[in-house]
Amino acid sequence: MKYGIYFAYWEQEWNVDQKKYISKVKDLGFDVLEISCAMLKNISREELLSMKQMAKDAGITLTAGYGPGASENLASSDPAIVKGAIAFYTDILQKLELLDIHTIGGGIYSYWPVDYTKPIDKKGDWERSVSNVRTVGKIAGECGVEYCLEVLNRFEGYLLNTCAEAKKFVEEVDVPTVKIMLDTFHMNIEEDDMMEAILLAGDKLGHFHVGENNRRLPGKGGMPWYQIGSALRAIGYDKNVVMEPFVKSGGGVGSDIKVWRDLSNGASTKMLDADAAASVAYLRNVFSGPNSDYASVLRG
Repeated sequence: MKYGIYFAYWEQEWNVDQKKYISKVKDLGFDVLEISCAMLKNISREELLSMKQMAKDAGITLTAGYGPGASENLASSDPAIVKGAIAFYTDILQKLELLDIHTIGGGIYSYWPVDYTKPIDKKGDWERSVSNVRTVGKIAGECGVEYCLEVLNRFEGYLLNTCAEAKKFVEEVDVPTVKIMLDTFHMNIEEDDMMEAILLAGDKLGHFHVGENNRRLPGKGGMPWYQIGSALRAIGYDKNVVMEPFVKSGGGVGSDIKVWRDLSNGASTKMLDADAAASVAYLRNVFSGPNSDYASVLRG
């Protein structure tokens, strides 16, 4: 497994220059930097190639995450919105190919954050999303990108709240590059058993986010990391494990994630860096342990 972190750990806005974090995360002991597709909407080819070279020189793998807005909703009942969303994802996926990014994850089958003041048509949205994700998933395949659908908690999404729902959805889409994405923060809210959910995902698990129940870095909360690592090893997961901590309030990030207090306890950038370095070292150690009974469960 390769270990990464989402740039927004240090930021309060989504659409910022994220290139500066490439060398930083390398120095802190990470293999992967996850960027937001928000920065790719209006970017030149020259900037993309420069970022690709920076990552190559640093020995860092880039992945991408995104929470699409309502105008990028593949589940919409408005054909004009769907047409625009497909055009948007086509552009983004082509940019990811140019960046040598092979993984995109997030609520990229609907929109985020969901406006729950509006009526919810889960059945209709599910059917539309399956059809349109199938279209976009094929484009992703042509670009060499795995299109990973994040399972979200009920407060942030309504289409895919559990791994079981995501697996059914992915099977209906039936495109090899469309995968499941799990996130321990959301799993802690929705899954009866997080380890069983990982086993259920099996080889359809394309991307994995880690964060504590309080959205802090792994090791600063109550998650059962040893058992989670064991379940990942049991399914032979060898892809990216990306931390997605949110500890700073304020700005678009704090508002969207609903961070209403400073979870960093006033930490300086230097302290944030030290915490991230300690967390990735901790997670590498925990996730590298010997296989447990989960392997025998999987074989059985």
